[in-house]
Amino acid sequence: MARRKSLLMQILDARAKARAAREREQLRQQKQAEAAATKAARERQRARAAAERQREAAEAKAVREAAQAQAARKKSEQAERAAAARDSQRTATEAAKARMAAERAGKKAAVDANLAEVRQRNASLAADEAALERLLTDRAQPPTRVMDEAEAAFNREGPRALADAVIGVLSSSLYPPGLAGAVAAEYRPELRELVIELELPRQGAIPQIATYRYVKTRGVVEPLPRKEPEIKAAYARLVARTVLRTIAETFAAAPPTVVTAVALNGYVSTKDRATGRPIRPCLISVGVAREEFEAIQLDEPELDPQVCLRLYLNALVSPHPYDLEPVRPLVTFDLSRYKFVDEMNVVAGMDSRPDLLQLKPVEFEHLVRELFEAMGMKSWVTQASRDDGVDAVVVNEDPILGGLASSRRSGTPRSWVLKP
Repeated sequence: MARRKSLLMQILDARAKARAAREREQLRQQKQAEAAATKAARERQRARAAAERQREAAEAKAVREAAQAQAARKKSEQAERAAAARDSQRTATEAAKARMAAERAGKKAAVDANLAEVRQRNASLAADEAALERLLTDRAQPPTRVMDEAEAAFNREGPRALADAVIGVLSSSLYPPGLAGAVAAEYRPELRELVIELELPRQGAIPQIATYRYVKTRGVVEPLPRKEPEIKAAYARLVARTVLRTIAETFAAAPPTVVTAVALNGYVSTKDRATGRPIRPCLISVGVAREEFEAIQLDEPELDPQVCLRLYLNALVSPHPYDLEPVRPLVTFDLSRYKFVDEMNVVAGMDSRPDLLQLKPVEFEHLVRELFEAMGMKSWVTQASRDDGVDAVVVNEDPILGGLASSRRSGTPRSWVLKP
């Protein structure tokens, strides 16, 4: 019994052990299943986490890439803007440099132009001064035929033709601009002298500017005025040169056999500064014989025209020509008021017993002229109008007793009175 129990017990124990084993196996399997499920869950969780991490990593990568792309775009844009700014700055800098270079070139060109203008103006002033200095050496020197033509005109037409011939030569003489003046002439046959009336240059013929200079600080060409004493001295020299030149050209044009002396009065037509009225003062008066004048070396650089006129030719010269202080002319006789007529040979038409009462007035005048000429004098019969009643002009060339006389008829028809 005891053994059957034991067996039963053993069986029961065996069953209990088997059951326990199964339960343990089941528990183990369950645990394994749970462990597998847990592992699978963990795997799934890990997979999900990994997937989530991958997704997050992809998203982060995408964000990073987007940020990087955006940063790259920004950087590119910044680089482009910087490049554009640099290009703009470079362009602006180059433009500024070009403007500055253009301004410098313009300023330099303006300076060069002003300096060129200064040189040109100063050269013009120097040329004007040189022309004034050469006034004597540039005088007209007419050919010998001019003298011959003047002498032929005198022999053919008388004193007026000679004066006109000389005036023609003097008027054609080439002067610097603004210096040529009118000229008039009369021939005094009794003295074989030409009387010249010369219009002198006005004070404005002397340049009022001494020089020109360029003032760089103001960018202008500035004239420097000549000092008043220099202007006055230059004008006095100009008057002296003009007078000597005119006398030289007169002797060069007039035949020596007809003209042995020249008297010249130099006038200037201007306005009185005190009254504003026109005036014509005589600034110089001189008389000179041909031989005396030919002794002057006009082309000698050391010749002083003012000293020549005052000391050698004893001319009356205004002490202050620029101030128009006048002098009294040496020669005031005016032959232009006498109008000469053609000569008539009355004696040739008379017999040895002339009836003076039967002569016409003009025949009587020419008879008197022929009588004077037979006495060794020179005479001319004038026209019958505007000669102050003068019917003849008679010249005695005797150096002691000679002189000029005009004759006119008195109240009686056939009596004449000489009035020196």
